[in-house]
Amino acid sequence: MKWQIDGQKLRLRIDEDELAILLAGGMLETRTQFATAFALRGALRLTPGADAALSGAADAWRIDLPDAAVRGHAARLPTREGLRFALPGKDDGDTLELLFDVDVRDSVRRRRPS
Repeated sequence: MKWQIDGQKLRLRIDEDELAILLAGGMLETRTQFATAFALRGALRLTPGADAALSGAADAWRIDLPDAAVRGHAARLPTREGLRFALPGKDDGDTLELLFDVDVRDSVRRRRPS
């Protein structure tokens, strides 16, 4: 699972093996230790609701994605279009744009004849 942060945009990119884990009801977790300063932990899971949600603390996040939307996206793979969600913030301009996509490059390479 890859996380990219740019201002008020958070992009989550997973591969097809990770997608299979999510679709089977599992949770993806990642941890990055920033030398001796601090660590960040993140988790991603599917939930039955219609909206995406972000919870946790500054050093430990959890993102919930709507199960139906992710399953619909998985059925359209391969596609360059990902899922987009707007997560409202406390103040104007604090809305977080959440982008979710699945990297299918590895499976495309596996499918091509050598």
